[in-house]
Amino acid sequence: MDINPELRGFVDADGRFKAWPAKQSKQIIMVDMLAELFEPGRNYTSQDVNEILNTRHTFHDPAILRRSMIDRKILERSPDGKTYWKPAPPEEAPKAEG
Repeated sequence: MDINPELRGFVDADGRFKAWPAKQSKQIIMVDMLAELFEPGRNYTSQDVNEILNTRHTFHDPAILRRSMIDRKILERSPDGKTYWKPAPPEEAPKAEG
């Protein structure tokens, strides 16, 4: 995962996020980067999501990351909260020839 220059101060020597940014603009960048860790269309449990997120941060709060991903519609969650998934990207409409 390439680290956005705006987040360099939030990354440790191993490339893991070490703090949750106060600025929302930086939070969005962080969450968008973490979205790369999830496969579209694959189902994950809450534990799976936490384990994946925990590999990329050290501030011990996967819940804030998970909630932010839900809020930004990067991950979706079943009504009972047991299943998460990353929606498949919308398909591009075919381009007209001519």
